[in-house]
Amino acid sequence: MKPKSKILIIAGSDSSGGAGIQADIKTVTALGGYAMTAITAVTVQNTKKVKTVIPIKPKEIENQILFTCKDIKPNAIKIGMLHSTEVIKSVERAIKKLKISKIVLDPVMIAKGGSRLINKSAIKTLKKKLIKKAFLLTPNIPEAEVLTNIKIKSLKDMIFAANKLIGFGVKNVLLKGGHKNSKYMEDLLINKKEIKIYKNKKIKTVNTHGTGCTLSSAIATYLSCGKPLKKSCELGIKYVNQAIKLNPNYGKGHGPVNHLNSIEINKKFR
Repeated sequence: MKPKSKILIIAGSDSSGGAGIQADIKTVTALGGYAMTAITAVTVQNTKKVKTVIPIKPKEIENQILFTCKDIKPNAIKIGMLHSTEVIKSVERAIKKLKISKIVLDPVMIAKGGSRLINKSAIKTLKKKLIKKAFLLTPNIPEAEVLTNIKIKSLKDMIFAANKLIGFGVKNVLLKGGHKNSKYMEDLLINKKEIKIYKNKKIKTVNTHGTGCTLSSAIATYLSCGKPLKKSCELGIKYVNQAIKLNPNYGKGHGPVNHLNSIEINKKFR
């Protein structure tokens, strides 16, 4: 099987394998894409907490992006953890040179265990410089609250906050509703023309580490193959829900999802 498309992932590494670059590569591969990477930071973490974040020099992040893409041009870009103002500026400079329109930005701010992964000045830079470069922004409710200073408790609040994010210059926003206290998941896709709500039954489990990374990478993969945005979001959400449902139940904290849920292993390799 030849990969259908090429995706560049700009994100941090997760030593436990459930989130970050590791989740991104697994997702892109499981959905039939070819994953390339630019690592922004190395983290020491497990399912319970993030112990250390070791940053990569901003210039080297930019070099990873440009040197890789000079040889293999991606069809889409997924951006995850960017922990400082300097890193955000280096990524913005690099993607400006690439001229790729299908950019999915997942504004990673807080790890599942509660550790903060970005500082306040970096959030300002993200809002000012990078959000407008994205085709799709995929915040969860706490991230949207940080970006908009709006408290989100209802679907009405989600719509209000998502419209404020559109005002920052991004073309589309998928505001994920997983943190809302309800029996159903309501994920909201919005742009200047329309609103689409994806409603699914919430799966009760603690094994949701890396769901945001996984979803944004899945959507980027579908977009890279030429699928329209609404379909890409629908398929990405389905993939993540199935991955949560079939989780391997690893670790003592927030365990990973099952990225292999879309794959049938060839008999030769069993």
